[in-house]
Amino acid sequence: MKLYTEKENTIIEGVEDFELSQTLECGQCFRFYKQGENDYVVVAFKKLLHLKQEHRRLIFFDCDMSTVEQVWIPYFDLERDYGEIKHFLLQRDKRLEPAIKEKQGVRILNQEFHETLISFIISQNKQIPHIKQLIKHISEEYGEFLGEINGEKYYSFPDAEILGNITEEKFREMKTGFRAPYLADAGEKLSRKQLLPEMFRKLDEENARKKLMEIKGVGEKVANCVMLFTLNYREAFPIDVWMKRIMETLYFDGRNTPKEEIAKLAKEMYGSFGGYAQQYLFCYGRDNKVGK
Repeated sequence: MKLYTEKENTIIEGVEDFELSQTLECGQCFRFYKQGENDYVVVAFKKLLHLKQEHRRLIFFDCDMSTVEQVWIPYFDLERDYGEIKHFLLQRDKRLEPAIKEKQGVRILNQEFHETLISFIISQNKQIPHIKQLIKHISEEYGEFLGEINGEKYYSFPDAEILGNITEEKFREMKTGFRAPYLADAGEKLSRKQLLPEMFRKLDEENARKKLMEIKGVGEKVANCVMLFTLNYREAFPIDVWMKRIMETLYFDGRNTPKEEIAKLAKEMYGSFGGYAQQYLFCYGRDNKVGK
């Protein structure tokens, strides 16, 4: 990749295996706002970004090179060799080829721990537009003003300490429904530092999942999403309704199969690259209605 500045913007040229729209729209994050074709506003790590992709060229508008290097390159996982990942997965299973070919630009984001945890608790039984709306509401109510782009104001996601001040009643007022007590419990644990990302550094996958599932309302799927999208457990394999149908169609002749059996197969098939396989399959299966 070639990195340079042009007027007030920072440019990266020669980006491989990355498509901005595929990466943002595949269900792993919720603070993105489409402005045009491969043109988005992104909010993460208390930063506001306007980013556009033109083929293998990324334009970071009004963003200095230091911030791109320190925040956005790690966030978009741009220094990892996804060609090697794809090669490994295709060597293990050729059935992944249509998904990898169509969704070749998907990368797994490295997101902030407390925001990812709260976001995926909210995500249970909700569509992405509503999830985004709720997270936006929480940010406007309790976050910090970051700036304005194209006439729209943007706010940071509240700090972990502030989340502890949002009561179950306040979460209910924001129309989070049955998730309100779960969000309040998570917020309290985060604010009291009973949950910190560094606590997971020495835990294996199984114990990390158990630790997350101590939070009220966090099941295996939410735990796996948090592990994959923020804690760097790239072997984690989230299984929701869509993923269950996709795997049943591809590997179990369409028959109803327990999630435990699907997870076991994924572990055997994809190993430490399970999370990458999950993202390719999920995005491809959802868009092509595999198993519907």
